[in-house]
Amino acid sequence: MRATLRRVARDVRWLRRLDAYAISALALVLAVLTVIGDVVSDDVRWAVALAALAALVYRGTLPDPSESAADTMLGDRGSLSDLDVAGRLRRARTVWLYAPSGVNFLTPERCEALRTGVLARRDGRVRIVVLDPERAEAVAMATWQLDDSRFFPLQYMGPSLRAVLDRLRAMRGWNVAGAFRYRLLAYNPGFSLLIIDPEAGDGLVIAELHGFGGESTATRMHVRITRDESERWFTFWVDQFRSVWRAARTETPEDGAPGGGAERADGAAGGGSRDADGPGEAAGVGGPAS
Repeated sequence: MRATLRRVARDVRWLRRLDAYAISALALVLAVLTVIGDVVSDDVRWAVALAALAALVYRGTLPDPSESAADTMLGDRGSLSDLDVAGRLRRARTVWLYAPSGVNFLTPERCEALRTGVLARRDGRVRIVVLDPERAEAVAMATWQLDDSRFFPLQYMGPSLRAVLDRLRAMRGWNVAGAFRYRLLAYNPGFSLLIIDPEAGDGLVIAELHGFGGESTATRMHVRITRDESERWFTFWVDQFRSVWRAARTETPEDGAPGGGAERADGAAGGGSRDADGPGEAAGVGGPAS
């Protein structure tokens, strides 16, 4: 009973299945009134019955959420084309990314989508974490796992990471309304992670597992999760990124970053801290991995 009540409360919170709950509640009220006294007219009873029947027929036309669940949640990078990632970046309020280098995701087109989309809004926030180039052993291990172990490698971690860091430093200098920050992680946790709008009801998580070997980067398996599909595992991956963010460090002037090591908190120079850390933080196709 408690599990059912929690599920109903969660659905109402995220505005899901409201039609079914509203009709069920109304039918329950009418049933109680009918038992204690004949205070409900036949017209009202028929109206509720027809509304319930209409809702039942409509829900019968919806796809079964358990049908082909693996096909909707699992895939390789080729299956990401139907997600319209660039479109989601333009509509998003929050984007989080962890990838060893991020070279496949942070293309000029995707960076432009971030600039004209989420970063064009004052409440827009982008956080990106990549490997720390100063951690030579971690970079070497990631190169061995992600590049050398592939049957047909096309790129290597060192040059890719340097190119992406140059791009991130340039993005940090953009005069945009939103908040852009990036950090460096000491080692690769074995997955790449893209999260869009983690606090929204339609938030999206794409977690790519690096694995070992394989034909190429494009064949890696990823898991796509929305909050509607699994509140538990959606929250799990959101918390994973928050842990990565807290463990990562800010780039300093000694690292060779132009303009110093300060992170850009908003579009104005010397901006404030509305993207501050803390427990309440909002906290073919190239995928989130390197």
